[in-house]
Amino acid sequence: MHPATHLLLGWMAANIKPLEKRDRGLVTLAGVIPDVDGLGIVADLITHKGEFVWYGHFHHVLGHNIGLAALIAITTIALARRRLITAALAMASFHLHLLGDLVGSRGPDGYRWPINYFFPFSNAWQATWQGQWQLNSWPNILLTVILLAGTFYLAWKRGYSPIELVSVPADKKFVAILRNRFGNPNS
Repeated sequence: MHPATHLLLGWMAANIKPLEKRDRGLVTLAGVIPDVDGLGIVADLITHKGEFVWYGHFHHVLGHNIGLAALIAITTIALARRRLITAALAMASFHLHLLGDLVGSRGPDGYRWPINYFFPFSNAWQATWQGQWQLNSWPNILLTVILLAGTFYLAWKRGYSPIELVSVPADKKFVAILRNRFGNPNS
């Protein structure tokens, strides 16, 4: 799935329970951070002139596994205010990312990206799904639209959106625009 879809899915997971901004950010980040292993594409573009060596070898390997899940759980427990619920939601967000990639990350050439879940402990098992959707398929687009609608609704209703993770003033303006357009939910 597209990183923006993962971000929205992580944000929705972060809003299952009332959490403060820091904890919402940790849960949201847990849903996006697995794709850090895709940054090899930048190095490939610079060093391999379009041949995707690092990206092809490491995407869905280094960040899509139980090792990173454990690191995220430990980090979340260390940084969160509401430690247990935030860590549980971060694990849900992380695993929703993996599920999303398992279901909807097939390349245009038909390659089904496997999930090396037990890495770095074992490469013996890789999760794949025969029906994996292409990255730009209608189910992925529809899911993104639904997640956007849910995010807009939550922003209107609760008074904050994922924009708060980057800029609180911009988030306040965004919420004000929604509430000017659709009314105040508290009225």
